[in-house]
Amino acid sequence: MYAIIETCGKQYKVSEGSIVLFEKLDVKEGEKITFDKVLLVSDDKDVKVGSPIVENAKVEGTVMAHGKHKKIIVFKYKAKKNYRRKQGHRQPFTKVKIEKITM
Repeated sequence: MYAIIETCGKQYKVSEGSIVLFEKLDVKEGEKITFDKVLLVSDDKDVKVGSPIVENAKVEGTVMAHGKHKKIIVFKYKAKKNYRRKQGHRQPFTKVKIEKITM
């Protein structure tokens, strides 16, 4: 069974028992979280597609940790103008373990 949910302005495909990295969520470690914006739910024999969301569908999970991704380098450069700017960025994330999908 899997579902497609919308959170943080993005869509994620999740299944029971999977671990997903979301954009930073304002929930403490160890707490339960419920995602109500479920766009699609599929099990072995049935697929429910919402318009735009599936009624009475929920995805529940537990927040495992917060952290930051690997650093990426943003480098701006203009040829022959002696213009160089180097900047690093680390995107924060929340690690969530998906516990249950209900239709």
